[in-house]
Amino acid sequence: MERKITCIICPRGCPMTAVIEGDSVRVSGHSCPKGEEYAIHECKNPVRTVTATVRVDNRRDTMVSVKTENPVPKGSMQEVMAALRKITVQAPIHIGDVVLKDIFGTKIVATKEIL
Repeated sequence: MERKITCIICPRGCPMTAVIEGDSVRVSGHSCPKGEEYAIHECKNPVRTVTATVRVDNRRDTMVSVKTENPVPKGSMQEVMAALRKITVQAPIHIGDVVLKDIFGTKIVATKEIL
């Protein structure tokens, strides 16, 4: 199977081709080893950092921006978003405060300060 991938590691955005045969991935078109590594991970185990907002309960019409502390499996993003829709936080909240302790092996942390 052949897959076209654009590298997102640096601004260069190398267009790469990954050829997947069983557990093996051959990559061409990369300009550096980091691009090759990115393509292999993207084919074998794609992960994403999820960014979203969570409602602040004790502030009218206020949301706080949040993100996963570490990337989660790409296929789990919808479950992460569903969990975030179910929770609210109380102000004050500071950048780095943990909003959700454990979801797919990582934490959800605030990326904005609400006083």
